[in-house]
Amino acid sequence: MTAGEYATDSWVEGATGSLYDIDNLPYGVFSHDDEDPRVGVRIGEQVLDLAPVAAGDMLEVAHLFEEPTLNPLMATGRPTWDSVRSWIVSLLTDPARRDLVEPSLLPVSEVTLQLPVTVADYVDFYCSLDHASNVGRIFRPDAEALLPNWRHLPVGYHGRSGTVVVSGTPVRRPRGQRKPPTADAPVYGASRRLDIEAELGFVVGTPSRMGDQVPVDAFADHVFGVTPLNDWSARDIQAWEYVPLGPFLGKSFATSVSGWVTPLAALEAARVDLPGQDPEPLEYLRVGAGAGYDIEMEVVLNGETVARPPYRTMYWSPAQMLAHMTVNGASLRVGDLFASGTVSGPDPQQRGSFLELSWGGKEPFLLAGEERTFLEDGDEVTIRATAPGVRGGRIALGEVTGTVLATE
Repeated sequence: MTAGEYATDSWVEGATGSLYDIDNLPYGVFSHDDEDPRVGVRIGEQVLDLAPVAAGDMLEVAHLFEEPTLNPLMATGRPTWDSVRSWIVSLLTDPARRDLVEPSLLPVSEVTLQLPVTVADYVDFYCSLDHASNVGRIFRPDAEALLPNWRHLPVGYHGRSGTVVVSGTPVRRPRGQRKPPTADAPVYGASRRLDIEAELGFVVGTPSRMGDQVPVDAFADHVFGVTPLNDWSARDIQAWEYVPLGPFLGKSFATSVSGWVTPLAALEAARVDLPGQDPEPLEYLRVGAGAGYDIEMEVVLNGETVARPPYRTMYWSPAQMLAHMTVNGASLRVGDLFASGTVSGPDPQQRGSFLELSWGGKEPFLLAGEERTFLEDGDEVTIRATAPGVRGGRIALGEVTGTVLATE
């Protein structure tokens, strides 16, 4: 969809100039009153219930909007994604369509957002040079910050899809083994170094066959959209368990995503070049111009902004993540979710985890005048993201919020 197709303002009151203007249109799954969950799209402070409007227009894909997940819509592929988006733009900009559409608009405040995608597999990467360098300096101060493979491939691990939850879901402090630095043996108990990771998640729509490789230039044909993501992390559990196979229980207890999935098509104006890669990646990982995204993120702890991580500084692009994830022939499934890893920039206030903000707990940061390091019971964390829109303003990629509950 081109910028010209957004030239007309939406007739929906309050939409024009908002973070959810006509050039955004994120999808979600919502419930209203006692009705079954179904697919909607956000415009301004309203949610458009797509099912009745599509039925009235006798759209061939109308039944997809009656589903309690975005997966059936995502499975139709990019041509359908594009045609449905164009149809929605027409609905919300053509005054002649207002009488049909307006009765199906519901205030955002009156609906309950559900987990928008039935997650198939979940993979988390480690693609920020600044984050990886910071972590290396914290844990290996007398050695090279980056391990030898880091600049040659996007490092990642397989997470747990069954603990991906929608924004607003409380997260209980996990228990596990941890070994205090002065102890001779590990102990069992609640994590004392609970952390967040501000990330961007990518949702796969079009699957691939086992044995096939998905090239970098097929990224937009497979990825349906993006969502802010919080990869909750128990650093003390993680530190004891991760050698030699990497993250496990320190990560798998919860991953939070927004209730909104912004279509990849809405991010065309946000595309930027990568900061630069040295050495040049192997051929299957080489990308051209515009492989990165100029997305601004914000980490809010108990109502106070503590960090503003910039996604544009990421070393590895999402197209490279997808290509590497499938280069061995691993197949994609509808609903696969892969995440960028912690987004951090070069400045201290751009660090996307409390591990970095507190430099491993040794340099507390101030929150409402108090020194803080890791999460305390009752803390509420919100991660927001915005990007340039094709109409010249900014669009919101939704937000993801979670509150820490005490261990039972």
